[in-house]
Amino acid sequence: MPLNARGRAQGDHCGEILRDLFARDNRDPNSLDYVSSPLRRASETMELLRTALGLAGDGYRCDARLAEIAFGEWEGFTIAQLHERDPARIAQREHDKWHFVPPGGESYEMVSVRIRDWYESLARDTVVTAHGGTARGLIAILGIAKPAAAPLLDIEQGMIYMFEGETLTRYS
Repeated sequence: MPLNARGRAQGDHCGEILRDLFARDNRDPNSLDYVSSPLRRASETMELLRTALGLAGDGYRCDARLAEIAFGEWEGFTIAQLHERDPARIAQREHDKWHFVPPGGESYEMVSVRIRDWYESLARDTVVTAHGGTARGLIAILGIAKPAAAPLLDIEQGMIYMFEGETLTRYS
């Protein structure tokens, strides 16, 4: 599904935030790597923010390890719908979101394995467009939050999340 008007505005805004941060820190945007989830909205966001930085929109790569957590058979349903359709499993999920695997999907713990693999492959500072589930996995593996708490964190759209060691700073 493509970005809607609000998503495009958020992508532009994120590019402006990055432009200001790079100017503040005297960083050349060309000195960083740019990687996106292969999912369409993330790659469109990357193109918007790169354009706001004065870079070629298509000058990035995609990495499947950055894809959003997979909910399998639950994809497309709201939590309210799942409370009606599958109340027992929703109760299990609410009890332990980190380890819970939806039917045909993956747990946050499983996401953290692929995110750790991706993170350990980084060679330099990197700008990423990805998703809430992947951010929560990274937050847990970096020790910013305990695994049981990471799935409960609110990851807002239209913000920049800067990870530096065990520190997370949000810019809006």
